[in-house]
Amino acid sequence: MAVEVKVEETRAAQVFIPQEDPNKVAQENWKVAHSEAKTVDDPKPKTVEKSSSYREDSNFLSDLKEFEKKALSELKSKLEEAILGNCLLKKEDPEKNEKPSDGNEEKEKAVADEKVKKKEEKAKGVDEGESTVVQEEVKPEGGEEKITQECKEKKSEEIGIEINKDISLWGVPLLPSKGGEATDVVLLKFLRAREFKVNDAFEMLKNTLQWRKDGNIDSVLDEDFGADLGSAAYMNGIDKEGHPVCYNIYGVFQDEDLYKKTFGTEEKRGQFLRWRFQLMEKGIQKLDLGPGGVTSLLQINDLKNSPGPSRKELRIAMKHAVGTLQDNYPEFVARNIFINVPFWYYAFNALLSPFLTQRSKSKIVVARPAKVTETLLKYIPAEEVPVQYGGFRRENDFEFSGQDAAVSETMVKAGSTVTIEMPADEVGTTSIWELIVLSGEVNYKAEFVPSDEGSYTIIVQKSKKMGSQSQEGPIRNTFRNNESGKLVLTIANTSSKKKRLLYRYKIKKSSSF
Repeated sequence: MAVEVKVEETRAAQVFIPQEDPNKVAQENWKVAHSEAKTVDDPKPKTVEKSSSYREDSNFLSDLKEFEKKALSELKSKLEEAILGNCLLKKEDPEKNEKPSDGNEEKEKAVADEKVKKKEEKAKGVDEGESTVVQEEVKPEGGEEKITQECKEKKSEEIGIEINKDISLWGVPLLPSKGGEATDVVLLKFLRAREFKVNDAFEMLKNTLQWRKDGNIDSVLDEDFGADLGSAAYMNGIDKEGHPVCYNIYGVFQDEDLYKKTFGTEEKRGQFLRWRFQLMEKGIQKLDLGPGGVTSLLQINDLKNSPGPSRKELRIAMKHAVGTLQDNYPEFVARNIFINVPFWYYAFNALLSPFLTQRSKSKIVVARPAKVTETLLKYIPAEEVPVQYGGFRRENDFEFSGQDAAVSETMVKAGSTVTIEMPADEVGTTSIWELIVLSGEVNYKAEFVPSDEGSYTIIVQKSKKMGSQSQEGPIRNTFRNNESGKLVLTIANTSSKKKRLLYRYKIKKSSSF
């Protein structure tokens, strides 16, 4: 006999923003294994592997090639000289900070011409010795920008200029003589972005520091941009290599009010860019810039319902954002994954492609809507993938955490059946399980089989079809047993193709329920 028990199914479809510490995941001997972008649209399902080809370059000095070590040494030497020579950044022009006079432009120009005329007359009347003094006081414009390679600490001290030896970038001191390992990691980012061309890497570093100074980027973390853009991009979970994952949701800009509020004017687009820089800075705070640490992010770009490239304002803002992020945050993106890609994306990609380096292009992965879950699972554990993308991560759901959160996987061959058994030896325990099938349908049922042969088997879930739940997440069931036994989940694949089944479960004792 069998007694039917009705069990309520619960589903959720939102994203929880975690506070993981990716620093615990040591990265060693990373190598870039792909030289061109990939398109994930293979109709055949593949087994998820532990990202065997998903490697970054090592930041350990012992792993560097000889030419890389030499380039790093040369860059450190140039940087040391520039910092001690106080010429890493451009000098501020005091005249730029002076307020203009209250008169009109013609009067100001007349006054300026009068001053120049008097200086010329005075220069003609001085003797040879006075002329020397005048020449020392009047410095040619832009001269300070051209003496970078001649900068010397001694020269700076002679003219009484205070040397800032505490220049840092993302919290990492840049003065090489301080001997910080994180300094090497940061400098290697600039070298790799410029193919270990020392002069190019040095110029890139200088430009980044100047950009941060001019734009006051160090204070962007303290700025408040409101809550409107909170759903447009956010950090959520980590991938299999420990990289924090940043989700960019372009579909939110289908809302015309939000679109105009974000991109309507040049000033608003400027605020959008600062908000995007703030998000990048928050992501970097989650990294460990040590040699064996996690030093980059994984970017997920969801293009579902995204406004097309015909929207001029969005196109301008994105082009600016791509260029600025690439120029000032080198090697901070381990992989750039585009999902739910529409057909117009390929035209948009052709537009942005000239602004991307070959190294940036090699990190791009593209997935059409039918392959979103499968693609994400190649790089992100199933327990870290949000439910709306076919994973197990739910907002504010603490039922599965720690070791309980791990997801198992099995293949259900064509025309075969798989059973999953969950022991429930103690009376009064509660069993909780979740499962999802990828790319197709299977038949699923759940039963409780008592240990006592004289007891009845209880039907927990009647046999029903279970398909891909990419938008609603996995099916979740619970059952509380009143006698010892086991729960048996049966998954039958009646199709001619094998199916991937992901599942997890936990047993809660009565004292903890």
